Amino acid sequence: MAEIIAQEKQGGSKQRKKMIRVDMTPMVDLGFLLITFFMFTTNFTKPNVMDLGLPAKEINTNPINRPVIDPLNQITFILGKDNRVFYHQKTKEDLNRSNLKETNFSGINITKIISEAYIKAPKKENFIIIIEPTDDANYKNFVDVLDNIAISKKERYGITDLKPWEKKVYDELTQ
Repeated sequence: MAEIIAQEKQGGSKQRKKMIRVDMTPMVDLGFLLITFFMFTTNFTKPNVMDLGLPAKEINTNPINRPVIDPLNQITFILGKDNRVFYHQKTKEDLNRSNLKETNFSGINITKIISEAYIKAPKKENFIIIIEPTDDANYKNFVDVLDNIAISKKERYGITDLKPWEKKVYDELTQ
């Protein structure tokens, strides 16, 4: 670790001068150990994670026995191009250009629409939100809708493809 080296002076006096030499090798090893420890225990960036609720595995795979959801117990959001979002509570037969409504992402519009639909739902325990992004929708809008669902404290939602009958009405509105 440390050495003491004795040197004699040349000359008349017999005085010894002691020089101390410190070996720094263990200190360098300790420094690298500390750097390694802090690198492995430090979070450089915090992960951005969003909880995505997934349904449990369905026991009944027969499509004939699946329950039909009342349109008033659901609201469907269609995410389109150019930051446009449409919504409806209609069936295949009832949906047309006049009742596919449009809103935007500013303020609390989507949260308000979800709350109003929930209040009007006949069976509130079966209320569900359906998100249908088009091929032209962007990821930011999708995350904005999920954030609004989280703000409205509704835990039942689904993400699916745009149905052909909804696509037809959507295309009529966006052309």
